Amino acid sequence: MAMHVKKGDTVQVISGDSKGVTAKVLRVIPDKDRIVVEGVNLAYKHVRPSQKNPQGGRIRIEKPIHMSNVLPVSPKSGKGMRVRFEMDGKGNKKRLGIDGGEIGVVTRAMKKK
Repeated sequence: MAMHVKKGDTVQVISGDSKGVTAKVLRVIPDKDRIVVEGVNLAYKHVRPSQKNPQGGRIRIEKPIHMSNVLPVSPKSGKGMRVRFEMDGKGNKKRLGIDGGEIGVVTRAMKKK
C-alpha cells in the first residue's frame, strides 16, 4: 500500500469508533500498514509499580489502526482528502490532494556535520 500518510501529518479517521476525529499521526508502522493516531483507538494497559510509574495501575495507550482508515487533511479545505503522487520538474515526488493542493509536507531539519 502506498504511504499516503507520514509521521506528524494531521489526518481524519473515516471508519471505526473514532469516525470523524481529526488528529495527529504519532508513529507509522510501514511493514504492517498501520499507524498510531493521537487519542484514537485507546486501550487500557495494566502496569506494575516501577520507578517510572511507582503507583502502578491502569494507563491509557493508543493502539495502531490500519492506514486505510484515515485520510490526510487538506490545508486548503480542512477536510480529509484522497492523495495522488506526482513528480515535479526536479524529479521530487510530491503528495497532492484531489483538489491540487500539497498535503502535509513534512520538512526535515538538515543534519549538522
